[in-house]
Amino acid sequence: MMQNYFELFSLKVDFAIDLSALEHTYQTQIAQYHPDKFATADDKKKVTAIQNTSLINTAFDTLKSPLLRATYLLELQGINAFDEKDTQMDVDFLMSQIELRELLEAIKTTKDEMALEDFIVDITGKVAQNIEKIQHLFKVDKFNKIKNLVRELKFYTQLNTQANQLMDELL
Repeated sequence: MMQNYFELFSLKVDFAIDLSALEHTYQTQIAQYHPDKFATADDKKKVTAIQNTSLINTAFDTLKSPLLRATYLLELQGINAFDEKDTQMDVDFLMSQIELRELLEAIKTTKDEMALEDFIVDITGKVAQNIEKIQHLFKVDKFNKIKNLVRELKFYTQLNTQANQLMDELL
């Protein structure tokens, strides 16, 4: 039975985690399996070290990211936030998604750096609000609401990445 990612880093299974404790435990764990320590080991031990390193890196990346952490916590509850058969989404959110995409396209066309800065501030705020809501809902086990918020967070995160890439292109 594989440990879950939280157990791997001796953390309580919760959305709200201590990121510095995660970072510290990660450094300790990853050092244990450093390839140099297994340079003279047999192949089986080398492969195990590589597999452990891979697991530790995946677990760390998952827990470090609010989006991936929330998705993982839902998976632990048997809920796939991105199940293609489940297409139920908030209509208001879908409409705002379209508007935000159109706005980003317009900014791209006009190369308006000020508008882009405002856009990034707005999206960053939406991401923060979304994470706050998710954190609250995990405390009260509202998994279906969390599932929708995780989908929204994925959208906002992607949009934020696109906006920041555009900013890099304009500068």
